[in-house]
Amino acid sequence: MERDLDNANPTILNVSQLPSRTRKGIAARHGPDSRCDSVVYPKSHWPYGSSSSSDEGDGDGEEPVDEQDIYDLISTISDPEHPHTLGQLSVVRLPDIHLSPSPAELSDRDSLVTVLVDLTPTINHCSLATVIGLAVRCRLEQTLPPNYRVDVRMKDGTHAQDDQVTKQLADKERVAAALENDTLQRMVDKMLETCA
Repeated sequence: MERDLDNANPTILNVSQLPSRTRKGIAARHGPDSRCDSVVYPKSHWPYGSSSSSDEGDGDGEEPVDEQDIYDLISTISDPEHPHTLGQLSVVRLPDIHLSPSPAELSDRDSLVTVLVDLTPTINHCSLATVIGLAVRCRLEQTLPPNYRVDVRMKDGTHAQDDQVTKQLADKERVAAALENDTLQRMVDKMLETCA
């Protein structure tokens, strides 16, 4: 049984239009499954392993994780209804990712860092907004180190029930219960396949 799409004709960005950072030395792998390699497989411990070594000679040459690194982790999550990624559909946008404290303010590698991601669904009554938020939250919690706290929410005014969806995504017990549902877990796993 095929179900109708909530938004059959979303605006789709070309991969070349997505925000990216050119890094030296990251050319070993190519293709959609290698986009997050520099973040997922850092050369050293998080949060200072996301970038390639610099030429400044400052010792380890590593830079702290920033908003672009977070974007790289979640923009390749596939949409549950469309054969495109959250980045291509502008559900995830670089300006809507915030780190507190900012990477420049980090004084210690083990400092508590809050990652805030505001999602913009393709339509204001998206029935899968909670599932999308759950996938983003899972991706970040599975990938980032324990000193990173993840807060995923709907951007104000972008969804008819943005406050309710945000409340569900912030409730750790609801998130845990949702992930115990085999159908939801399979859907999230399928969405994250494009990130591996």
